[in-house]
Amino acid sequence: MHDNGFAVFDFPDPDINGRIERVKRNLAPRFDVDLEDPRSDKARGARRIQDAWSFDEDVRAIAANPKVLELLGKLYGRPAFPFQTLNFPVGTQQKAHSDSVHFSSLPERFMCGVWLAMEDVPAEAGPLFYVAGSHRWPIMSNSLIGRRGFGGSLGSAQDPYGPAWEALCRAKNAREETFLARKGQALIWCANLLHGGSRQADTTLTRWSQVTHYFFDDCIYYTPAFSDEALGQLATRDLVAIHDGKPRPNRYLGEEIDKVQPRSEPARIPLTGLMRRLARSWR
Repeated sequence: MHDNGFAVFDFPDPDINGRIERVKRNLAPRFDVDLEDPRSDKARGARRIQDAWSFDEDVRAIAANPKVLELLGKLYGRPAFPFQTLNFPVGTQQKAHSDSVHFSSLPERFMCGVWLAMEDVPAEAGPLFYVAGSHRWPIMSNSLIGRRGFGGSLGSAQDPYGPAWEALCRAKNAREETFLARKGQALIWCANLLHGGSRQADTTLTRWSQVTHYFFDDCIYYTPAFSDEALGQLATRDLVAIHDGKPRPNRYLGEEIDKVQPRSEPARIPLTGLMRRLARSWR
């Protein structure tokens, strides 16, 4: 995680194969393509279902896995909570992007994603890819690319940043690496890791997967694509943790932000005798 921005592990659930098959059966009818027909074009139409945890107990159980929560808490030094799930029957074929423009926190980088392979993924199915080490690069913001975000709208929140990410990859001579996952393997990625979906060479193949996004306690949670941080204009999020159903209010240093009272003037620090003499000498 520290060196590359990601880590791979076997998902810690003895019933993971059963859960995966139940999720597939439950979600498959919601897509506008026959996923069982070996000749059908699986890549056309809708590619994902967001927040299926709200009606599918197995999706919720994967997102709320206690061993994953424990692992993330150890890695980040504060409790983690899942707040969003995405389920895919095929690859996204998305260009390289960072989740930091979609989900961010103050303090920054207290967000991560966990991607679970729900079947073996061959190269022809459009596997997940990542740019190792890119989590250490500058986090892309509206101020860096010269746009205003607060109050705006976008068809895709990541589109404005694409040229900047491509320029960074060229400057760093970075290469995309694919993850040919086995069923039941999971990959954690850091908030700023560039990742995406490879081109699907064989559109008759499925590539079932689940992504769960996690934040961590005692942060401000917001969407940078629709924020202007320098002006204090944040598109904050009202979140509920999937695993316990409890709200996670936006907090600054342990205090809910709507209760934080800004100081009207800087705090005064008492001067010692030596400091007074030094202050007089500086005048």
